[in-house]
Amino acid sequence: MNDNSKKWLFLLILSLIWGSSFILIKKSLLGLTPYQLGALRTIITGVFLFAVGLKSLKSIKKSEWRWVVVSGFLGSFIPAFLFAIAETEIDSAITSILNSLVPLNAILLGFAIFKIGFTRRQFLGVIIGFIGTSILILQGADLNPDQNYLYAGFVIISTVMYALNVNIIKKHLQNVKPLSIATGNYVAIIIPAIVILLFTDFFSESTFAHPDFEMSIVYVVILSFFGTALAKVLFNTLVQISTPVFASSVTYLMPVVALSWGLLDGEIFGPLQIVASVIILLGVYLANKKKA
Repeated sequence: MNDNSKKWLFLLILSLIWGSSFILIKKSLLGLTPYQLGALRTIITGVFLFAVGLKSLKSIKKSEWRWVVVSGFLGSFIPAFLFAIAETEIDSAITSILNSLVPLNAILLGFAIFKIGFTRRQFLGVIIGFIGTSILILQGADLNPDQNYLYAGFVIISTVMYALNVNIIKKHLQNVKPLSIATGNYVAIIIPAIVILLFTDFFSESTFAHPDFEMSIVYVVILSFFGTALAKVLFNTLVQISTPVFASSVTYLMPVVALSWGLLDGEIFGPLQIVASVIILLGVYLANKKKA
């Protein structure tokens, strides 16, 4: 399979995995606080990656480690907490929709900071995708007036961090194996996560006695393995065989998956949001369509 076929396959797989992550976060929060969830997600993911990727760390050069550390905090550690905090007030599907700002930020930051060029067609595609996302957000606000959209700021901050991360991987870690990057990320962030967990009263009797505690742990384990450990390796590979903009386009497809899970879980969205999802997919196509 050539790289062009692989990148579309990886995009689809990641869309399914990450599109399902938001409902898993929502379910995990039934028995855990946002800080417990963020810390546990980081720790469990680290354990999974260390089990298969410790030997791969030898391939990381000393000069590359600083970028691996920065990538770990921007692409994994901080967003894990911010998304959990956001979903205490905003539906899982809406959180996924807000996450669609990543490709726009990837283009703008890639051009402004990393001097990575883009075509007019790419920019047009991202703008169209952003318009579709805006429609989804406005409709979500109308259908869910009781939700606190100030918490959307946590997701927006995360999208900027994700955009920086994809550009860092493309610019400074292009020749590092995806498994090495992912494992190295968690070498840097697992200790801070443990420290935070110790200060969250996770090991208290009241936490263990919560009726949803056991299922929340199950959801976190699933989220950590599929939504973080496996997805991190796939995403790093996708960035290397495509472009930061193409890799970030996974966030255009994720809302379709997330909205489906949200509907099954009783979240509300209307017909106009379905139209908006089609607009988003059009944006993905235009942003990645090659010239004849």
